[in-house]
Amino acid sequence: MNLKDIIFKIYALFGVKSFRTKNIVKHITISFFYKAGAVLCNFLLVPLTIDYLDTDNYGVWLTLSSFIAWFSFFDIGLGNGLRNKLTEAQANSNIDLAKTYVSTAYYTVLMVSTALVLLFIILNQFLDWTVVFNTKSELRSDLNLLMPIIVAFFSLQLVVSLITSVYLAHQNHSIQVKIHFLTQLSSLILIWAMTKTSEGSLLLFGIIFSGLPVLILLMLNIFSFTKEYKDLKPSIAHWSKEHLKDIMGIGLNFFIIQIAGVILFSTDNFIISKLFSPQEVVPYNISFKYFSIVTMIYSLVVAPYWSSFTEAYVGKEYEWIRKSIRNVMKIWLAVPIAIFIMVLVSGKFYELWIGDKVSIPMTLTISMAFFVMIFTFNVIFVYFINGTGKIKVQLFLSIGMAILNIPLSVIFSENLNFGVKGVILATIVCYIPGIVIMPLQYYKIINRRAVGIWNC
Repeated sequence: MNLKDIIFKIYALFGVKSFRTKNIVKHITISFFYKAGAVLCNFLLVPLTIDYLDTDNYGVWLTLSSFIAWFSFFDIGLGNGLRNKLTEAQANSNIDLAKTYVSTAYYTVLMVSTALVLLFIILNQFLDWTVVFNTKSELRSDLNLLMPIIVAFFSLQLVVSLITSVYLAHQNHSIQVKIHFLTQLSSLILIWAMTKTSEGSLLLFGIIFSGLPVLILLMLNIFSFTKEYKDLKPSIAHWSKEHLKDIMGIGLNFFIIQIAGVILFSTDNFIISKLFSPQEVVPYNISFKYFSIVTMIYSLVVAPYWSSFTEAYVGKEYEWIRKSIRNVMKIWLAVPIAIFIMVLVSGKFYELWIGDKVSIPMTLTISMAFFVMIFTFNVIFVYFINGTGKIKVQLFLSIGMAILNIPLSVIFSENLNFGVKGVILATIVCYIPGIVIMPLQYYKIINRRAVGIWNC
């Protein structure tokens, strides 16, 4: 009996046998192998990159990449807006409307990306990135040259990454995992080759790591719009201001939520770098990557449900939604068990993984473990709410979390002397209200009792 048959038997025990669920299971099975490969590549990359760049430059890169990640959300929410609206159009078999949504999203994000690059090129002339990242002055020329290149690649990535929304809207749930695996594998091969052929260079490293995902996504766009989705190929003639409002209506809210997410997560490395040093970013990031094993595997189960919830909600298939939520909650029960075991073996794992290059305190490991438990539980209901598009409550909650995160991080880290772990403790505190509010909204929506802000 293969893995796919085993998973189908497990789902049959839960009483879920619909075509939609079988499609989710198929992509979960596919994603499992790609995700395992991506995780392996990611873990192999860490010690290899530290050896290539050294700990100081690696800390600078982690901080720099977190800063640049902020730009990845300048699609102003159109990626998620396209995903929901395209799913609705496909559910209603309206191909012309689907093409209009795709064209409108692509050309709008292209205009935004172009403006972003031009603006950054101007601002770059007045910035000293060694001060921004709290690093040595010798890197000033490299950073001033590297930053516009990275921003240009990330801006282009905003456009070409929209293809994943097209695949997700068509219930192809494993596409992102496949892209991630291919990117990680290619990066691993290139960095290994660089360690054999050149000395450590933050400039060369940054160009390769920011350019590679763009190249892979660009090739996927060309293939998809000439083969499988040629009927949806973006056309400037199909750009529509009216339909931009449709996508933007929900997309703008998603955008604000994404910005709040950036403040919650991407600023952690920046805060640590400013309060302590770039070197202190490394143990924090390593512990985060360690527990990302759980979040990555867990996301294989949960992520496919977003677009499926949209399709089911449009079709008023409430019972399928209830069963699916119950199934995911049962699966979540494995998360605390897995995390407990990971905490127990963390010392040995760190030693095997990175040797004595970096020391990770047990208190930081435990703090990160608590965060992952809260985060994964919250995701169950967030994906349902995202799929329905009723995200106003989540919007206000996310804004509140974003406002509190930075001052709480400073208070916990400096005033209360918690050190680096104070940053993740602040994030935990910010997330606690969500584990009550998100399930409450789900209950109201699924029982058709949501009114006012709960229903918009």
